[in-house]
Amino acid sequence: MKPDRFGRLERVDLREGWRSEASDFTPWLAQEENLKLLGDSIGIDLECEAQEKSVGPFRADILCKDTATDNWVLIENQLDRTDHTHLGQLLTYAAGLNAVTIVWVAERFTDEHRAALDWLNERTDDNINLFGLEIELWRIGDSPIAPKFNIISQPNDWSRTVREAAGAVADISQSKQAQLAFSTGFKRYMESKGSFVRCQKPLPQHWTNHAIGRSGIHLSSVVSGRNSETGVKAPEIRAELYLDADDAKREFSILEKQRANIESALAFPLTWHNPEDKALCRIYTRLDADYRDQAQWPQQFEWLRQRLEKLHGVFAPLVRNLRADPGNGEP
Repeated sequence: MKPDRFGRLERVDLREGWRSEASDFTPWLAQEENLKLLGDSIGIDLECEAQEKSVGPFRADILCKDTATDNWVLIENQLDRTDHTHLGQLLTYAAGLNAVTIVWVAERFTDEHRAALDWLNERTDDNINLFGLEIELWRIGDSPIAPKFNIISQPNDWSRTVREAAGAVADISQSKQAQLAFSTGFKRYMESKGSFVRCQKPLPQHWTNHAIGRSGIHLSSVVSGRNSETGVKAPEIRAELYLDADDAKREFSILEKQRANIESALAFPLTWHNPEDKALCRIYTRLDADYRDQAQWPQQFEWLRQRLEKLHGVFAPLVRNLRADPGNGEP
């Protein structure tokens, strides 16, 4: 390619893209494709729950759900540089809404406000996460304006995990330690393979959640000491779709009507689990496997990766439309 065919990036003033923060920028950011852009920047799949959410005498800009964990994510945005007023409002909103992730988006962060977020991330527990992002607009020649998010402050997961693990390792059982080791190794494996399925932060529990684009429904990779089909004590791993929203039963029924098409697209059978005495439902595939044997991890990780990616590919477009589906089961 000849050098004269290359364009030049040109920085665009934010006010050229959005004249008003409340009437232009906030509604734009709350749109699904723009929340995805923001979510991709911080590694969280976001679903908008409300705009201009009332919190006492204030109104929070955007309230979202982390679709992998169903935890609240609060977003506050500015078209100017950060100020003390917005910092105070963020903390007020977070306390009032019991939000566990706070995202502050602004044109520019002052050194003082960046330091404040870093300080809070160092001193809050693992349930509170704060992100600071600067928003930019760019274009090449006459191309459309393109937004870009730059992370200015984020949780220091590595140091926090090391600090907590050092103090808590004696407090968790041997089985929980094995589950934590497996999920930690699996997360690294998925990242090394460049998988589009994200893993949540490893925890000492038998499941890891993976977002599929909607709150109340998510994928899970599961390690268990008991066979889920027979109930016999024997280790297994599972890849499953987990439905636990208020209308999980109705949504499960809609999906089950498409069972033949779904399993044909996946090219492997599924277990459809809809217990009468519980509100939750699960759709899963399983493999006899001893997750405690690290020598078997490469094969187990690859099996889980393939199953999760296929489940995501088939179910993601279906679950996004479930809330609007009247229940006739048509795709």
